[in-house]
Amino acid sequence: MKVSGFTFIKNGQILGYPFLESIQSILPIVDEFIVNVGESEDDTLSLIKSIKNSKIRIIESKWNENMKDRGYVYGQQKMIAQFNCTGDWLFYIEGDELYHENDLSKIKDSMKLYLNSSNVEALVFDFLHFYGNANSYLDSPGWYRSEARVIKSSVRSYAPDGLFWLILDGNKKGRYPKAKKVDVQCFHYGWIRTEQQMNLKSEKVQKYWGKDPVIIDYSKFDQSIIREFNGDHPEIISSWLPKSDGIYHADNNYTLNKKEIKHQKMKRIESIFKLDLSKKHYKLVK
Repeated sequence: MKVSGFTFIKNGQILGYPFLESIQSILPIVDEFIVNVGESEDDTLSLIKSIKNSKIRIIESKWNENMKDRGYVYGQQKMIAQFNCTGDWLFYIEGDELYHENDLSKIKDSMKLYLNSSNVEALVFDFLHFYGNANSYLDSPGWYRSEARVIKSSVRSYAPDGLFWLILDGNKKGRYPKAKKVDVQCFHYGWIRTEQQMNLKSEKVQKYWGKDPVIIDYSKFDQSIIREFNGDHPEIISSWLPKSDGIYHADNNYTLNKKEIKHQKMKRIESIFKLDLSKKHYKLVK
């Protein structure tokens, strides 16, 4: 069994991504790691080259600045990296995602277990979306709670955007991959970067969705979905994590927007009927 890790990144340094820690968090269980580095305004490329590991293979690309339709340029860049993978399993990781060192063997064992299962096309992990600080994560159907991050190279897959895959059985219509959930958490740290970095990201990337930049203010948020995290973070991210105490507290006077009100109603339904109404880009199989 051969495992390929892959990602894409652009302006990772100035946008505050822990992309070096992200890559290194799964290096022990991959046989190769493909990094598609977009033409950047910082030292992203040289920093990745500074990781002295023979598993890493770098591709340099230039993004299509005219592609401003629903983030499809992210799908393009994801697939450039994926199409250069040569493994049986393809492990996609984004520049603000990490996996705990204690979970790596479980992920590798699951790959071995389902390698020859024709009914399993992908592996799904639960997500911890940290918000405001490293002690706080989000619990809401408005934030995907699980996602497919590992897929077989033998299936005909493509990415409409960076987040998920579709499988083509024919040439016209895609479906979500058939997947098994692995009892592992992906640590998502995108929303604990500084507001300055997040606003710069908004300025740099919203155009790829055909939108104007939005102002990021962490305090303007629904406090009711913020939960305290009492577990252990991956060891490799410890020096990157902003230092803070206790749970993050949003503005008590903040008025919820329509989408947040909708998600609160969905959460009440989840509680009553023991459901998970968050979006899922996969189909679980027995």
